Formats: sequence, structure tokens, C-alpha cells
Amino acid sequence: MFEGRPDRSAEVVFCGRSNVGKSTILRELTGHDFTTGKKPGVTRSPGHYDWVSEDFVLTDLPGFGFMSGVPEEVRETIKTDVVHYIEDHADEILVGVLVLDGKSAVDIIDRHADRGEVPHDVELFHFLQDVGIPTVVAVNKMDKVDDHDERLNAVCDRLGLPSPWQQWQDTVAPVTAKRGSITPLTEAVRTHLHDQRRDDLLKFF
Repeated sequence: MFEGRPDRSAEVVFCGRSNVGKSTILRELTGHDFTTGKKPGVTRSPGHYDWVSEDFVLTDLPGFGFMSGVPEEVRETIKTDVVHYIEDHADEILVGVLVLDGKSAVDIIDRHADRGEVPHDVELFHFLQDVGIPTVVAVNKMDKVDDHDERLNAVCDRLGLPSPWQQWQDTVAPVTAKRGSITPLTEAVRTHLHDQRRDDLLKFF
């Protein structure tokens, strides 16, 4: 089980498969370098970024799903720990950000669905909603996608959100973190913080 969470009553968590760009997004938000690696599964425990004077923390949860060279039981443990972390801190988590790789997410989801499995991404999206956490899906690496609208509609479809994607701008945020293009994400997070009367936290986004 993960340990070492700062004692903060407000939190925004970032979760998703390995190598989808969670740490890059957090670096854009904070200017702080999170542990990243070319090798999936480098992050095995949460990374926390908190402000000493503020009752608020950003959390980078470990990536889940297939990781080359990582045994299946380790992958399952990480996924279970992520779910438990979210469940245990649901009251403090103001927004959950699920990061997808815009280029590969639809194919990965379909591959699992075709095998009769519930894809982790879809499962986590519904889980966040089930525990009452406002959720933003950051569809990253959109610079590698040609048919933006078609791809975002397909992502919405897989998550059970009727297209067109444009009606879900508080939920679906196309970004390219490597190029510093994360405005749709920050705007969506700000909307959810405002809705929860936490305008004091808008300065972080």
C-alpha cells in the first residue's frame, strides 16, 4: 500500500497507463520535474507535489497496464494500490485526471474489449465517477493524431459519453503536454474547482 501522502485536505490526482505523459503534464503545471523514465513502470509509488503553505497537493499515481519486463502480479498490485488510494482519499480528491495517449488509447481499449475484458482506462473512468470524484480525461499526444474530432469522438464513445466530444469540454481535454499545450485541461480542472467553491486553488492551474 502506498504511504507518505502529505497531510492535505485538498488533492488533484493524475492517473493512467504507463508512458501516457502524466509526469510531463505535471511538470507543465508545477515547473517541477517528476520522476520520468523511458522504461514503463518506473514510477511504482505516488509522486506528491505540495505547497508548504497551502492545504493542497497534486499527486502523480503510478502507471498501470502492460509494462515490458514487469511481472503481471506486480502490475496487478500497482493497479489495486491505485484503486485503494483513490477510494481511501475520495473525500479529499477534488478532481481526478485520467490521462490517455490520444494516438493509441482507442486501439488499446478495443483490443481489451474484444477479448471480453473491461479495459483498465474505462474501468478507472467509471470508478472515479462511482466514488463521486469529478473526472477530466486528458487526451495527450494530440500532435500525433491527424483526425482530431474523429479520435476524440471515438474516445468519448468508449467511455460511454455520447458524441460530439465538444459537449464534454469539462470532461474531455485534448492536450499535447510535450509542447506545453495543456490549456483545455487546466480550464476543465478550474471549472470543477469553481463548482466546488475552491476558487482559492485556481492559481495552481
